[in-house]
Amino acid sequence: MERIVATYRIAAPQGEARARASALAAEQSVEMPLAAIADATVLREIVATVESIRPGDGAFEVDLGIAPATTGMEASQLLNMLFGNCSLQPEVELVDVWFPAEFLTGFPGPRFGIEGIRAVSGVAGRPLTCTALKPQGSPVAHLARLAHTFALAGIDVVKDDHGLANQAFSPFAQRVPAVQRAIGEANRATGGRTLYAPTFSGGPAALRSQARIAKDCGVRMALVAPMLVGVAAFVELLAELDIPVMAHPAFGGAARIAPPLLLGKLFRLFGADATIFPNHGGRFSYGRATCMDIAAAARSPWQDLRPTLPVPAGGMSVERVPEMIEGYGRDTMLLIGGALLAAGDRLLERAREFVAAVR
Repeated sequence: MERIVATYRIAAPQGEARARASALAAEQSVEMPLAAIADATVLREIVATVESIRPGDGAFEVDLGIAPATTGMEASQLLNMLFGNCSLQPEVELVDVWFPAEFLTGFPGPRFGIEGIRAVSGVAGRPLTCTALKPQGSPVAHLARLAHTFALAGIDVVKDDHGLANQAFSPFAQRVPAVQRAIGEANRATGGRTLYAPTFSGGPAALRSQARIAKDCGVRMALVAPMLVGVAAFVELLAELDIPVMAHPAFGGAARIAPPLLLGKLFRLFGADATIFPNHGGRFSYGRATCMDIAAAARSPWQDLRPTLPVPAGGMSVERVPEMIEGYGRDTMLLIGGALLAAGDRLLERAREFVAAVR
């Protein structure tokens, strides 16, 4: 099998490029001096190779060839081989990764993807609408009422805020059945198909328990933060959930991995059907080009992997809907949370304005 090619940006003098590249290759594969390795097979087949070095402005880019066998075909070990030890070096950033076609067969990617989400939601030919239940600290009854209002307005997906986990004020086992029931009542009243995506969080045992609860009460979408639960647990959870999964970017900025690679390409590889990311012009610092690159990484043709649905979010407003549709196109889910909740007693009316602006 061909090698995985990982691209790194190193902020260091050009004169150090060759030495730094060779040191990075050793660090990201065998983590020891090559002179101390007597096994010719390890030197030939396991040690990462320096494929190219390109100069830049105050930095340089390095392509490393990483042996696929070192990943064990497992998500957490793949991240370890791509950016394990070198994530502790503040001058190193993981910029991009190229995977051999044969390697991708070990990671099936999204099980539903864009078309699967459209089938579950019944939405065709337009972007999907999404909002969030906030704030954490609210009692279950309040969250259920919010969800009922959003579903009456015709919003396609009502998700938990990612801060809603399994806290005492709204435990998963109480919150999820109540919110799902409230959305079901609204759907029956309107003939709509609003989906509820609760937050799955915690360790493997907690995630399995939450999967059983969600299945028992008819939940048809999930929200998970892969970097919080761990990418290995994220992949295993997908096997427990026969529903589309939205990936939340929380903690995704803690490592210096380029957002289009992590939120677009790697989350897609690990199986996310939709990926949430901070839209430009909101309360985060992502620029427009970065956001467009995330959307492209999520949707562009990539071997046999289904496309992932981009979900721009973070301080968005109803007034920006036309601009977002023009920028991202129809295969997008637009997420507006706090700006709707700020409407107070006009929440239903404002939510309907959001729906109308998209439709």
